[in-house]
Amino acid sequence: MSTDTQQETRLHGGRLIARRLKAHGVTKLFTLSGGHIFPIYDGCRAEGIDIVDVRHEQAAAFAAEGWAKVTRTPGVAAVTAGPGVTNAMSAIASAQSNNSPVLVLGGRAPALRWGRGSLQEIDHVPFVRPLTKLAATPDGTAEIPGLVDDALRVAMTPHSGPAFLDFAMDHVFSEAQEPASDAALLAPHLGPGADGNAIERAGALLAQAERPVIMAGTNLYWGHGEAALRALAEQLGVPVFLNGLARGCVPADHELFFSRARGAALKGADVALVIGVPMDFRLGFGESFGAETELISIDVAEPVRDHPRTVAAELYGALPATLDALREAAAGGPDRTRWHEQLRAVEEEKHAAEALELNDERAPLHPMRVYKGLAEVIDRNAIVVCDGGDFVSYAGRVVDSYEPGCWLDPGPFGCLGTGPGYALAAKIARPERQVVLLLGDGAFGFSGLEFDTLARHGVNVVGVMGNNGIWALEKHPMEFLYGYSVAAELRPGTRYDEVVGALGGHGELVERPEQLRGALDRAFSAGVPALVNVLTDPTVVYPRKSNLA
Repeated sequence: MSTDTQQETRLHGGRLIARRLKAHGVTKLFTLSGGHIFPIYDGCRAEGIDIVDVRHEQAAAFAAEGWAKVTRTPGVAAVTAGPGVTNAMSAIASAQSNNSPVLVLGGRAPALRWGRGSLQEIDHVPFVRPLTKLAATPDGTAEIPGLVDDALRVAMTPHSGPAFLDFAMDHVFSEAQEPASDAALLAPHLGPGADGNAIERAGALLAQAERPVIMAGTNLYWGHGEAALRALAEQLGVPVFLNGLARGCVPADHELFFSRARGAALKGADVALVIGVPMDFRLGFGESFGAETELISIDVAEPVRDHPRTVAAELYGALPATLDALREAAAGGPDRTRWHEQLRAVEEEKHAAEALELNDERAPLHPMRVYKGLAEVIDRNAIVVCDGGDFVSYAGRVVDSYEPGCWLDPGPFGCLGTGPGYALAAKIARPERQVVLLLGDGAFGFSGLEFDTLARHGVNVVGVMGNNGIWALEKHPMEFLYGYSVAAELRPGTRYDEVVGALGGHGELVERPEQLRGALDRAFSAGVPALVNVLTDPTVVYPRKSNLA
């Protein structure tokens, strides 16, 4: 190879990063500007990767996670050294708890002067490593491409999750020869299913079950298992309950989908397929199931924590292959019509009990009345993003999902401030769809200025706020426990809609139920990011039952 040719193939570190991102299908980089990462911008600009800048590094990393959640491909964020990385850490932790495949790229003080006190000099890797599947710093420019490949591959390998790389400033500005590489991301959902003996055991249990139930969660979605799950449920007549990112993997109007009867179903089941969801606080650490319920644990890989109770069978592998094999192994079985009818009766009873709240005409509004109005204007394939406490908890009860990737809540880590970043990425990924951001007035304080980001980038998200002027998730339980509350008050009636208007969006205030529909219609037709600021009744107490610890 001639010297001229060698010179032509030498690229600076940022261009090497961008080349590998592009090779793996990355099209968007979410970021907040910083001098340490200028070469990454230069590389992305040259390679045609869109740079989407935000107002806080946490929003950049949340947007990367939102992209991953909507597309099931890696989301990528770049943040500057020091506070850029520390600001992104809550979002990295959120991605870890949600198994979201995210790659966060960080700046780093120059290696040449390491230890002498350069601007924002800190070793990120030791404190980021516990939150990630891989955290590393290349030792030189030539190591950058291979490490980017490794990080993306690790992020996508089950259990998927976040990875972190930082790049010394002198290395990312320096040049190296681009290596030949045909590395590509894996498609782990296309791999082999669970062990045949385990499938045989689980199939025998399921075939004999008179009252089986499916409880599926986030890894069903990451594992692309929705079609196989639906085929299994339909052929064997098994009722389905969903949480997390699994919402929408069976449409809410499917005859085998249930939501309100979950307590009765899990307690009453003789066999439960627990698919892609850990038995954590959301399932009462296993106590949500009946004492005699036989549990079959199914997931994309072995669990990271021990089960809190004994399981009868464990099936770990690619979900489409695993669920298809289980469906065949469990063919036949008793007639389950009576079990369906029993659960449907509970479901209808619970629906009927909600009618009073859904039609409540008080002012300020009951949160359920807000969701009745919203249901009248959102599309079947709308993407609903949740960011809040009690207001969003009501949404979890009554807002239905019909397609995968349409329900984005913070997940078990429970971060507030996720919403605007998630919504930004969701609308960029799916511009033809409605994206609805549900948020509390408390949550707005974390990332509310990202409405400026939405406006600058022309991302027409519609926010619907439940504004009760309190931290309801803390105030009501504290008053129940102690008879008083502290640090639980916000300013009543704050005009967050005017804040959004000042940031370049459209704002509406709703004080009475009859104002809601018109405000929603105008928000969806505004052509700019919008916030419908609904004053809700602070005396309404969400009926919380979860065993959080």
